[in-house]
Amino acid sequence: MKRALMALLLFSCGAFAQETAPAPAARPVFDIHVHLHDGGESLRAYKADAESARVELAGIGVMWFGGPNQAPAGDPDDIRARNDALIELAAEHPGAMPIGTVHPYDGQAALDELERIAGRGVKVIKLHAHTQQFDVTDPRLLALVRKAGELDMVVLMDNANIVAGDSENLFTLAIRAQQTKFVFAHAGGLNFRFWNILPLARTAEGLELENVYFDISGTVLLAADSPIEKEFLWTLRNVGIDSLILGSDYPQISLARTLEAFEKLDLTEEEKTKIRSGNARRLFDL
Repeated sequence: MKRALMALLLFSCGAFAQETAPAPAARPVFDIHVHLHDGGESLRAYKADAESARVELAGIGVMWFGGPNQAPAGDPDDIRARNDALIELAAEHPGAMPIGTVHPYDGQAALDELERIAGRGVKVIKLHAHTQQFDVTDPRLLALVRKAGELDMVVLMDNANIVAGDSENLFTLAIRAQQTKFVFAHAGGLNFRFWNILPLARTAEGLELENVYFDISGTVLLAADSPIEKEFLWTLRNVGIDSLILGSDYPQISLARTLEAFEKLDLTEEEKTKIRSGNARRLFDL
């Protein structure tokens, strides 16, 4: 009888402690890679998804362009109008950071648009060699990203290695425009191993390459719980944990699915905190 009473007492105390225990500390997330194919409707759907997954959003990098929504050369007026619409939409949603775009082959018009949207508070532009159909080695792109550096703008570029020589060409671009900060999306895809060259490259005199960052969208899904996970973690630490930013690539990949894969990685909590939001806050001066 005494044992039964003791067991009941311990169970009651445990239940009480469980009910009154403080909730786990919030782990805010900054998602650098969110496509708004349908403008405000897409943004509302994204936020609803994040809320249902109980994700605390520290910020969202939003862009109108990507996938079926292109930013082709030859129509800078359309790009200008879309950039303005995105800026206005982001202003209505606290925490949304507008990511503009231009096309490097539009020459002076692209440089002028870059300066104009920088004046409107845009801190980041997105460029995508495959869908925009430009060559990363083209001198017009170099002129554009150098201009972005002068304006203290970050250049987000696709790096999923769906174009031959993708990582190699981006590496060269980052060297030729060392005053510009780059975020290479998808961290090289399944060619992420290439970026292990960075620690060696940084040993060269005058080649610090502190301007290279990565978002791990997409690739993290392939690496988590896979035979390549250890190599992926080795690469993340080689390029530098302080250089990594979380991204989902919504709507192609949800934030919840991205976080599920991310939490499987054998990273320390300090490393995860930096990747979830700390590095983005620092890079974008939030």
